[in-house]
Amino acid sequence: MALRKIREEGEECLRCVCKEVVEITPHIKDLIEDLIDTMYEADGVGLAAPQVGVRKRIAVVDVGEGPIVLINPVVVSSEGEQTGNEGCLSVPGKCGIVTRPMKVKVKTMTPEMTYEEIEGEGLLARAMLHEMDHLDGILYIDKVEGDLQDVGESEE
Repeated sequence: MALRKIREEGEECLRCVCKEVVEITPHIKDLIEDLIDTMYEADGVGLAAPQVGVRKRIAVVDVGEGPIVLINPVVVSSEGEQTGNEGCLSVPGKCGIVTRPMKVKVKTMTPEMTYEEIEGEGLLARAMLHEMDHLDGILYIDKVEGDLQDVGESEE
């Protein structure tokens, strides 16, 4: 498929609430493939449609176990807490401390238009929630505790 341009902080598309997907069209299937390809090319663990300028409720995540596609995802339950560093392909060169749930269960539509629940813990939970925030126009920098750091900067 095609690589897409990743939009960066300050671009309007990153602050919009995305529209639900009502039908899996060839265009939507192409978008999903493009998101996966673009995420891998950028060495990311997740990418949401608004990050490539498309206002649809679609995101992809891969924390090392193969790509997960999230279409119209909704958090069903969450528990625990984890605090750690996050970065974002739309905020290059920066990272910051964010607290999120340790475990999450997400209901999502599949590319075959069926529904499934995906459970994630640790990094997978963090990545899914980070990408789902993008679908509501929220960036991780809105949740950072303290100051943003330059990537690679040591904490003292």
